[in-house]
Amino acid sequence: RLQENRERLSVCSKLCYAVGGAPYQITGCALGFFLQIYLLDVAQVDAFYASIILFAGRVWDAITDPMVGFFISKTSWTRFGRLMPWIMFSTPFAIISYFLIWFVPDISTGQVMWYLVFYCAFQTLVTCFHVPYSALTMFISREQSERDSATAYRMTVEVLGTVLGTAIQGQIVGKVDTPCIGSPFFFGLSNSSVAMEELNMTHDTESLTDTRNAYMIAAGVIGGLYILCALILLLGVRERRESSELQSDEPASFFQGLKLVMNHGPYIKLIAGFLFTSLAFMLLEGNFALFCTYTLGFRNDFQNILLAIMLSATLTIPFWQWFLTRFGKKTAVYWGISSAIPFLITVVVVDSNLFVTYVVAVAAGISVAAAFLLPWSMLPDVVDDFKLQHPSSHGHEAIFFSFYVFFTKFTAGVSLGISTLSLDFAGYQTRGCSQPDQVHFTLKMLVSAVPVGLILLSLLLFKLYPIDEEKRRKNKKALQDLREESNSSSESDNTELASIV
Repeated sequence: RLQENRERLSVCSKLCYAVGGAPYQITGCALGFFLQIYLLDVAQVDAFYASIILFAGRVWDAITDPMVGFFISKTSWTRFGRLMPWIMFSTPFAIISYFLIWFVPDISTGQVMWYLVFYCAFQTLVTCFHVPYSALTMFISREQSERDSATAYRMTVEVLGTVLGTAIQGQIVGKVDTPCIGSPFFFGLSNSSVAMEELNMTHDTESLTDTRNAYMIAAGVIGGLYILCALILLLGVRERRESSELQSDEPASFFQGLKLVMNHGPYIKLIAGFLFTSLAFMLLEGNFALFCTYTLGFRNDFQNILLAIMLSATLTIPFWQWFLTRFGKKTAVYWGISSAIPFLITVVVVDSNLFVTYVVAVAAGISVAAAFLLPWSMLPDVVDDFKLQHPSSHGHEAIFFSFYVFFTKFTAGVSLGISTLSLDFAGYQTRGCSQPDQVHFTLKMLVSAVPVGLILLSLLLFKLYPIDEEKRRKNKKALQDLREESNSSSESDNTELASIV
């Protein structure tokens, strides 16, 4: 009991830890919901090149996760810890890169390279923040219940971060009216290109300047929140060296650890299931703004619809934490993720109706909350199971977390690039007031049919995941016995040494 009391985390510590998850979600949500429409309609990047930027940025983001995990595993402990220095030094450079993503350079050539460079730079720097932060879960306490509780705090704040990202970006940008350009089919075929060019020149001078300024203001506000959250994390959380190590303090070999981790069955089955789940929600996130704007016709309301989804997700995180504690994590996966399916179907089947869309948004947010909470709540169980099977192998926590993020980001990058490219093939018109029927059909597939198929596939894969509640309780008891045995052995050695002296 004394050991458990010593490992307990105060509410203040849990809150400070949880706040550290907000920067990644605030910036990620703003980029996920708005970068595609920003590149197409504000920066006026061709849809083909926009797909390259989005694809390359996401894939590079995925590649940096295991790279950062590797360097973390080789990092020596300092008086600030092993993970905290990464968070500390990456923050200022990440903010600069993030601001430059939302800046439209006054250059005739090289605009695509500008966005590609700073998008990739930001993804690298935010990875240097988020991978050590994710692995910090295993370093704040050895008690599974305390880690689960801290994870629930973290997920609540992270979903709140998505609300802030959606609200700040959406409300600031939504205040500015960005006029669209009528379809060239309304003009005579002989002079349609001339008419389009004149309209572009007319609207670019004033209206787009206001819109671009709005995006930069939003980037400045989000950057300030990034700094504030990083400071709270650094000042309010203590990284405990002993929390993740049972016996040895020798640095682990990254490649040996990677081989062991990738051969651990429960880990592979878990990430396979959440891989397709995250793909479904990434497709929905990346294309929902375009879907609301063009297919549903809610050009002036899409930011409020996004906000409704995120608010609903934030409010239901405590419910899912209670649900997984009461009924188990696997049961929570089945109920939580599958609940999105009827609403994804409804939003494309029912005729465009603003009230129905808000109802669907609120209901879909409940499933989004489960998708946020469950992966990060279940990963520590896999790490504990690995420790029992490999009690002499230590220091692989960053590998577990970084490669989970790697797989989800890599596939999300591929899917987002393909979805933007498919819009180009369907005939997407930049800044058009309306889009061709092929674009509407493509958007319906990207926000409904494809995500539903991916969710169904993920639910089948979760059937293979072996760590149910009974297995989790057995692992917890076995791990506690192992720690007590390690502590008893250490105390015996100290007593013997004292008697010799």
